[in-house]
Amino acid sequence: MRKTLNLLVVAVALVELAAVDTWAAESLVRFDGGIGSTPLSAGPASNVVRGVSPGGQPWVIRDLKAAVRVDGSIKVDGRGLLLAGGNTIGGNGNQSVRAVLFCGNLAQQSALVPLEANGDFRIDDVLTPTPPNPCSSPVLLIVSGGDRWFAAGIPVD
Repeated sequence: MRKTLNLLVVAVALVELAAVDTWAAESLVRFDGGIGSTPLSAGPASNVVRGVSPGGQPWVIRDLKAAVRVDGSIKVDGRGLLLAGGNTIGGNGNQSVRAVLFCGNLAQQSALVPLEANGDFRIDDVLTPTPPNPCSSPVLLIVSGGDRWFAAGIPVD
């Protein structure tokens, strides 16, 4: 019985590893790590990224990992996206977020997902429209339903 259970565990692990390898082989862009938004202004310029304004309060993110396939499939795992200022500091602001991938000035987006109480979120969706291949100068923003950016992904070469 124990031997059968061990073989089953190994088989499941091999299937999961093959799925990850397939995902990486078809990867268009990847992001590892995240940067929270700070709605600062330096003179007349505010912290606008690719035409998207930041949220009204500062936001922090503990971790962000994302991968986009050439067919537009996207997986994002975000941890600890929380307010870093205001009266509801440390909360999720009852927000829902989406991923927006910019390839140059072209934007593709996912559907909205709610933030968990601790700021965690997962996106498993297909971007619309399909991103161009190659994706030049990629930028990944995590934005609210009101299209304000709360976090950005750090691109992986």
